[in-house]
Amino acid sequence: MDQTFATAQVEPSFNPLSPEFIRNPYPHYHRLRESDPMHRSPLGFFVASRHEDVSSILRDKRFGKDFVGRMTRRHGEAILQEPVYRSMRHWMLQQDPPDHTRLRGLVVKAFTARRVEDMRPRIQAIVDQAIDRVALQGHMDLIADFAYRLPVTVICEMLGIPRQEQEMFHAGARGSGRLLDPVPLSRAEIDEANADHLASAEYFRALFELRRRQPGNDLTTQLVRAEEEGNRLSNEELTANIILLFGAGHETTVNLIGNGLLALLRHPEELRRLREEPSLTTNAIEEFLRYDSSVQLTGRVALEDVAVGETPVPKGEGVLCLLGAANRDPSVYPDPDRLDITRPNIRPLSFGGGIHFCLGAQLARIEAEVAIATLLRRLPGLTLDDPDHPDWRPTFVLRGLNRLPASW
Repeated sequence: MDQTFATAQVEPSFNPLSPEFIRNPYPHYHRLRESDPMHRSPLGFFVASRHEDVSSILRDKRFGKDFVGRMTRRHGEAILQEPVYRSMRHWMLQQDPPDHTRLRGLVVKAFTARRVEDMRPRIQAIVDQAIDRVALQGHMDLIADFAYRLPVTVICEMLGIPRQEQEMFHAGARGSGRLLDPVPLSRAEIDEANADHLASAEYFRALFELRRRQPGNDLTTQLVRAEEEGNRLSNEELTANIILLFGAGHETTVNLIGNGLLALLRHPEELRRLREEPSLTTNAIEEFLRYDSSVQLTGRVALEDVAVGETPVPKGEGVLCLLGAANRDPSVYPDPDRLDITRPNIRPLSFGGGIHFCLGAQLARIEAEVAIATLLRRLPGLTLDDPDHPDWRPTFVLRGLNRLPASW
């Protein structure tokens, strides 16, 4: 926990889990991008912060995930004996072709544009129900009471989790989010992550048995059938990727809605403009993604010797791609620290790129669009209780809020 990124000419060091950095990482990103854009960290990897470099690395097939190699080089082989990391090695998110191609192919049909758009009426109903629950109270936590309920309900339904069991997912505590951070976990954090993983695996194995007996029109049934065929999906892959789909299917969307509402409610002119012109909502979501990305970085490993700009990256070296820094690169977005819901040509890198571009990107966009538009329409007097002191979660890769109290 006490390890830091040194930043060469930029400043002696900074800790990406320090309260100052968690509150606002963007000044650090600007200094890094201007002074040392392909920074070599003493922790043993490069840190890319320019839009041009990040976008090219994400699309370049000479970079991959190499999860096993990356983890063993940094932590030793024993790390893969920890249950949570043993499971992560099977995540499609951590795989390279051909395994990535096979695993992603098993689920991609559930996220086609047509199927996701068909979910819009159900998403609208869930949003309305969430607001109905609190409308007469005059106050709520925009995270727990609103932003969290929508994507959790949607992914539960997509996975075929029985309705009577869904409430326990709403009531359960959110994971720490530290598992993906580049700063190593403490022994206590690994133990907590293992316990959370084993509890999730136990629940989903019971769900697999239910869907074998009672098949449904859901992703779990689809993947159980693939596992039963024997040559498309192993049992370990089934369990690992259902856990991944559940987590990825809600966590980043909670943060997108929460971060977007925080930004909007702290910028009264943009809020007024969006209330007056709801047709701007789609573009506003892209600006929220750019302005304060739910995912701040993603990692790649050089599969051969590669040059990024003028910087050689030897085979086996890791690169952390700072999506949050790339999204505020002034060479691409003029006045990048300003929130502008009418900004033209927004193409945020928040969903990654290349073969690992987020499967659920369009679903997350629609959920955020419906959620924010409906909230502004139904609660016109909505204001934050304490806009100057947001309660950020103490994580780096996944940027989001613990809570966001509001009144109307």
